[in-house]
Amino acid sequence: MESKLNFDFKTNQYIIKKIGFIDSFKGKWTGLEIKESIYLKELKLIATIESIGSSTRIEGSTLTNEEVKHLIDSVKITSFKSRDEQEVFGYYEVLNLILDSFDPIDIKENHIHHLHKLLLKASSKDESHRGKYKSLSNKVVAKYPGGNQKVIFNTTEPFLVKEEMKTLITWTNKYINHEEIHPLIVIATFVYEFLSIHPYQDGNGRLSRLLTTLLLLKSEYDFMKYASMEIEIEKSKKDYYKALMNCQKHRGSDKEIIGEWITFFLEMLETTILKLEERYSQIKDKKSYLNDRQKEILNFISDNEPVKINDIISNLKDYTSYTLKKDMKYLSDEGYTKKMGQARATIYIINEKKIIEFKN
Repeated sequence: MESKLNFDFKTNQYIIKKIGFIDSFKGKWTGLEIKESIYLKELKLIATIESIGSSTRIEGSTLTNEEVKHLIDSVKITSFKSRDEQEVFGYYEVLNLILDSFDPIDIKENHIHHLHKLLLKASSKDESHRGKYKSLSNKVVAKYPGGNQKVIFNTTEPFLVKEEMKTLITWTNKYINHEEIHPLIVIATFVYEFLSIHPYQDGNGRLSRLLTTLLLLKSEYDFMKYASMEIEIEKSKKDYYKALMNCQKHRGSDKEIIGEWITFFLEMLETTILKLEERYSQIKDKKSYLNDRQKEILNFISDNEPVKINDIISNLKDYTSYTLKKDMKYLSDEGYTKKMGQARATIYIINEKKIIEFKN
């Protein structure tokens, strides 16, 4: 595996530069320990919708982000009208699992099988091969609007898949926390190898992007909870396939150096970070008319919802009950909170739908 990482000097310097930028942001994000949880909730929801929409569209889905949001807001597993909806639901299930519980999900064969099974669980068409390595040869195929397809490259034959996946998993676990190879290079290499092997009959592209998020989170790139790398890949779909194809055409030979793929991967991650910074600033600016006390109230509700007005008064003791009640009326009137129940039974929650205004 390491022989594929023998980059030329220029490529090596470029990769070092990109890694330096990404790691500096990682440190900045971790160091900030951002406490405006209301902002983080909004960022996470926006990123989740974008990730689901983009990753499924890369594979040929036609659902817009608005349609994706509507689907996951009202979904019932028995009510899917199309394969696109089935794929969206599967991606939503796996992505949420990863975002909420990435730590115990190890890079092991049985865990990857489980994620694949969950990814395809809504599709009866895929029932026979969910969570199982492929039994038939397949290819990496680029799908374009209008139904056009183009074969990008051939993949590992079924009888070799188990051994190649075992080698990949062992190598990844050996080096992911090892100083000898930077974790970003290990992750990018894992994704390239996974796509080259194409271990499952279907769902490989989607699963590769979910595993990317999983590996980044496990390597403490926590900002990936609030950012969508998938949408940047969708925007650069042509370059995505080109980088894979140019490296994979030398598969199995001494010429299989994957510098082009590594640089593409890091460029997409860098672009993802820049978009996250821009969006975070926009959200804070749009909410700048809220005073610090009102932000504190929103943060308390966000962390403890549902809450009653007495919960707010009891915990924010620096302010009078009159002031807090006045702020709550303002926050409710402006749409930041939703009120449910009546009189003493009234509870408040954050109004997630207000996030939509920040989406673009």
